Amino acid sequence: MNGTEAVNGTARVPSTPEGMAVAYSSLVVMALIPIFVGAFRSESGEKGETMTSKDAAMFPIIASCTLFGLYMFFQIFSKEYINLLLAFYFFFLGVLALAHILSPVVNALIPASFPNQDYHLKFAQGKPDKEEELMDYHFDRKDLVCLGICTAIGVWYLMKKHWVANNLFGLAFALNGVELLQLNSVTTGCILLGGLFIYDIFWVFGTNVMVSVAKSFEAPIKLVFPQDILEKGLEANNFAMLGLGDIVIPGIFIALLLRFDVSLKKDSKLYFYCSFIAYFVGLLVTIFIMHVFKHAQPALLYLVPACVGAPLFVALVKGELVQMFGYEDSPEEKTAEGTANDKEGKQEVDSKGFTERKVIFSWKSFP
Repeated sequence: MNGTEAVNGTARVPSTPEGMAVAYSSLVVMALIPIFVGAFRSESGEKGETMTSKDAAMFPIIASCTLFGLYMFFQIFSKEYINLLLAFYFFFLGVLALAHILSPVVNALIPASFPNQDYHLKFAQGKPDKEEELMDYHFDRKDLVCLGICTAIGVWYLMKKHWVANNLFGLAFALNGVELLQLNSVTTGCILLGGLFIYDIFWVFGTNVMVSVAKSFEAPIKLVFPQDILEKGLEANNFAMLGLGDIVIPGIFIALLLRFDVSLKKDSKLYFYCSFIAYFVGLLVTIFIMHVFKHAQPALLYLVPACVGAPLFVALVKGELVQMFGYEDSPEEKTAEGTANDKEGKQEVDSKGFTERKVIFSWKSFP
């Protein structure tokens, strides 16, 4: 989370206290929305990809290799060409992610008089008697309208790289991530957050790798908000930013606690709100420390102790600590099935279009 360089070499307007307050308040709100909404969507019954303890232990290693690989690419090759390639990759992912989120809204706004029509797209491999189905997709014209709107936003992002388009894609990625990337237990969540706690500290304080990649990487993997928006409006270019990892990683743990609350069959959602408030406080502490020391901060340094410590303390006080660590969100057979689907590299889609589509984003490729 830090200020970025000016865009297109134009001079930056110095940040005013009012502008900084608007920027950081907006980032906090944008971070809270996908966690809150995504957590409740994950509890609605649509199963995404489940991360096991082994996956969680490997995640910081894979993330470190990916981060350092990107750093080396930017050192060797021109960042303009790398960002051009990545722009088309994230254009495709962003359109699908945004369509998944906006489809219910678009469908509700389209009048009943709209001449709707159903379509069926099927893709398979092999001979007819040994046919293997790769995709069986039912959609209608309303879905096509939604896809067209999202594609227009994607073209806007490709052409202008505008921060508003970046944030639309970033919010869609974050919300889909919290909804569809799921932990199978609190133990797995602690392993994941503990590993990334060390990962974040090392790559921010130990090297300049993460900050360098963040400034060079022009892709919607971070939320940004201009600190000079009061002076320059939508053309502002002095940005504060928050990486999507600082939203999605704590977010999937908070979503797990919501499902744990539901499993207790009580009226309250104590652990969810406790961890959600702790995340909010941790984010404020991150901003405060960054402002005081004028240096990029590893947000997970403050978010992990808050998000893990607060619910564990509440569980200890209430005598539910053993029950919390014994909770398993996904049965073993579902976990194995999710792993098999990941190996096959399939994108599962049901027969009801974007509105109820089951899209699985592999955690191994999540930005």
